[in-house]
Amino acid sequence: MSNVYHDPAEAPQPYKEPTPLPDDIPKVPEVGATSAPLKSAAFFIGDYCKEYNEDFMLCKAENRDPGHCLKEGRRVTRCAIDLISKMRENCGQVFQDHWQCLEKNNHEYYLCRQPERALNKCMFEKLGLTKTIPGTPPGKTPIHEVRNPIYTSVQR
Repeated sequence: MSNVYHDPAEAPQPYKEPTPLPDDIPKVPEVGATSAPLKSAAFFIGDYCKEYNEDFMLCKAENRDPGHCLKEGRRVTRCAIDLISKMRENCGQVFQDHWQCLEKNNHEYYLCRQPERALNKCMFEKLGLTKTIPGTPPGKTPIHEVRNPIYTSVQR
């Protein structure tokens, strides 16, 4: 066996899953996003897909068998795909600016507050979604809205 890299794009035939899901499981495409766009959209996905996420988590609490909650997981995936598509359609450039900033800065939110503010504004104006961090104490300014934060790219 040789240790030679074979580029999948140059394969003689497309990849075929050796263990496909059963026919009774609804088919769903992949989200089609890497970690940076998913992290950029994470709080919006949490808000937009809340009901599906809660159903999935309740299902997982019922039974730890991975096959038990495939339908609920597919619903979460469909919802995430729907939101990311809407984000690309309505806030394409600011969404891209934010996730590219995250990609270049080790996925640290605090280094990307300016593009994040532009994305948050666009998401509210175009889709009516707001970034809400669960567990933020009442009456305290959420970290992403602090105007003069302690943690910045240049420490004081």
